[in-house]
Amino acid sequence: MTLATATVRSGRGAPRGGQGDGRRRDGATWFLVLPALIPILILSVGPLLYGIALAFTDAQSGRTRSTQWVGVLNFQDLLHDTLFWDSFRIGLLWAVGVTVPQFVLALGLALLLNANLRMRWLARALAIIPWAMPEVVVGIMWRLVYNPDAGILNETVRDLGLGDGRDWLTGLATALPAVIVVGIWAGMPQTTVALLAGLQNTPHELHEAAALDGADAWRRFRTVTWPAIRPVALAISALNLIWNFNSFALVYVLTSGGPGGRTRLPMLFAYEEAFRYGQFGYAAAMGCVMVAVISVLLALYLVGRLRGGEDA
Repeated sequence: MTLATATVRSGRGAPRGGQGDGRRRDGATWFLVLPALIPILILSVGPLLYGIALAFTDAQSGRTRSTQWVGVLNFQDLLHDTLFWDSFRIGLLWAVGVTVPQFVLALGLALLLNANLRMRWLARALAIIPWAMPEVVVGIMWRLVYNPDAGILNETVRDLGLGDGRDWLTGLATALPAVIVVGIWAGMPQTTVALLAGLQNTPHELHEAAALDGADAWRRFRTVTWPAIRPVALAISALNLIWNFNSFALVYVLTSGGPGGRTRLPMLFAYEEAFRYGQFGYAAAMGCVMVAVISVLLALYLVGRLRGGEDA
């Protein structure tokens, strides 16, 4: 028996090499991950922790003003702030009012774009144009559409003899519905693309088999198409609900929260408290409440996904 064979059989030497290789692999992995991890820690996790800490202080604007620790006082004031809870209710109405019609319309458009139509590539390119436009540009464009004097919407209403038109973005009854329409239009492309990807991954043979069994279009959708795209539909709907609840730029450009706070979303309310009135600690408490709500929504979504995976 040679010395090398005896060493291997006795178990000496091999574990050291294995541990060394494992450490080198771990080090190489962290080295590759760090360029992506460091910006997340600096730009996301760091500000989040700072904002949570700020919520327990009376921080206000002003260089010479000292910041004091106040504990949960900001959260106690928030519980009795009817304006904030009104904005929270408006935010939920906005999020649901945008997400649900957006999904229904995007599903119909995805089914249409998945059909064997001529110039389908052009229709797909045109369908994602709103997605490529910044929210500020979308807001400015729709302000022109809703313009009470020369907007294309009021001009169409006048041409059809339906009245003299109205100021859609400043009317108490029309401001929120008008903004919801813009939100649906702006976010529909990303939902369409996600659903279209799910449709294209559905085996065509399943549709052919269902058609041979005599299933009509609705039954094929219910028994073949929907089960195939349901995971994608649930995922994009949950993400859309969270994104819409966090909306800021689009509504800010369109209405700045008016008229009379009818379109003041929670993000807009927190922005005004922080940068218009200088109440940084109070605005940070609002941000903590919104983070908690979003965390609950994410937890419910993840639990649903895990249960769905177990059932599958």
